[in-house]
Amino acid sequence: MQSPVKTPTVPFDTARLDRLMDDAGMDVLLATSKHNVQYLMGGHRAFFFDYMDAVGISRYLPVLIYPKGKPDKAGFIGHAMEGYQHEVHPFWTPEVQTRGSGSVDAMQRAVDYVRKSGVPARKIGVEMAFVPADAERTLRKGMPDSEIIDALFTLERLRARKTPDELAKLKIASERVIESMMAVIANHGPGTTKQELADALKREEVNRGLTFEYCLVAAGSNLNRAPSPQRWEQGDVLSLDSGGNYHGYIGDLARMAILGEPDAELEDLLAEIEEIQRIAFKPIKPGVLGGEIYKVAEERLKKSRQHNHMHFLAHGMGLVSHEAPRLTGTGPVKYDGYDADKPLETGMVVSVETTLQHPKRGFIKLEDTVVVTDNGHEIYGEGGRGWNRGGTALGK
Repeated sequence: MQSPVKTPTVPFDTARLDRLMDDAGMDVLLATSKHNVQYLMGGHRAFFFDYMDAVGISRYLPVLIYPKGKPDKAGFIGHAMEGYQHEVHPFWTPEVQTRGSGSVDAMQRAVDYVRKSGVPARKIGVEMAFVPADAERTLRKGMPDSEIIDALFTLERLRARKTPDELAKLKIASERVIESMMAVIANHGPGTTKQELADALKREEVNRGLTFEYCLVAAGSNLNRAPSPQRWEQGDVLSLDSGGNYHGYIGDLARMAILGEPDAELEDLLAEIEEIQRIAFKPIKPGVLGGEIYKVAEERLKKSRQHNHMHFLAHGMGLVSHEAPRLTGTGPVKYDGYDADKPLETGMVVSVETTLQHPKRGFIKLEDTVVVTDNGHEIYGEGGRGWNRGGTALGK
């Protein structure tokens, strides 16, 4: 079923995308990841496939087709279930097909549409990490004269500066993750397992309208962060690090707790982590080179007595964890430090995290979400930064 769009407002900066495609020598873009389709479709995400892509003998594969400089020739290939959503909120693309059932037929429909539209297709950009092998074969067979190139970088740069609507979602996600952590800490006491804490955090985030993604949890002197039968006992520190998203935008933060009262050493250790975080925040403003965040944080970290057990990380956040800006080429997620020598821009979002893996006192960490604003920066979800006491709501 083909249906014309009644409200053809394009929800992203087409001029910026056209420039990025031109830089890459790209004629046509085929976006197939759920996060980039959501971005390019103005927030649309298939409700039927929100959690899982597998269906029958294949998988769900959305395809957003964007020819450079020709939004009037854009198309969307979706699953039959998405027809319901199109009826409620018409998609912006002039061409809409919601008859797909799997990866091969979705890509074949995209190929047929590109060929039928007559747009230049010398170079076609696709998301290499998000195209199934059978769909890629279909594309190459159907467009034998076209060069297939990776569009990841192009799409990442398009999303690097967040809109006010995106920032509002990130702020909600961040604040609700913190609220959820505070509730879990207050309502759990001695003997609670790490698995029970992770399960409780999931419930708290879901009850606040978030989609729970993960909970990294460490207790006592054990540095293992997987949910497990290990119990949180009196005197133990607790590290909660969770990602919960709001309409696709990720709140990723870490906070600390303890059962009882922290001693002077624990107070000093967390205070030093807080100091490093604050030092790293200072350069976050428009025009400052991205690498300055690392420079000032690492200079302070080197002076710490705990420097052999401590590390610092800063990375981009948004629809994807570790998206642009790319601030280092030596982090745990492998990519180049493209933005280290380039100025930060208003609307960029940076996750800042300082971690101490103390051999005796345990896993101690703070992680914050920081937004580049016109005049500097803003921290989302700033609460709960000190030693939060466990079990306070239990009357113990």
